[in-house]
Amino acid sequence: MSDIKNERVKAIVRQKASAFLERESSGQALITVTDVKLLAKGKKALIFLTVYPSEKEKGVMDFAKRKRSDFREFLKEESKLFQLPFVDFEIDLGEKNRQKIDVLSQK
Repeated sequence: MSDIKNERVKAIVRQKASAFLERESSGQALITVTDVKLLAKGKKALIFLTVYPSEKEKGVMDFAKRKRSDFREFLKEESKLFQLPFVDFEIDLGEKNRQKIDVLSQK
């Protein structure tokens, strides 16, 4: 997959994941899609999330994992992607660590 096509697919998946999670979640936590990584030549998409407050992470991850197939259907209906990737969700640990550094550096 070319770099331009790869970036386009990542942008579409990121935007659609944000819309889907906003629509489907209970609103008890702020869920932000921070990144999408395409694996296996675009056949798998790993969607990275941050959750605020962080105490809600486990519940949000359980919810996101349960909704994977629903999100894939949503992606199929809402995008015109030729090859639909299988999706999975993960907490963005890099972003979490960056936020901790920001807090520590302000002290």
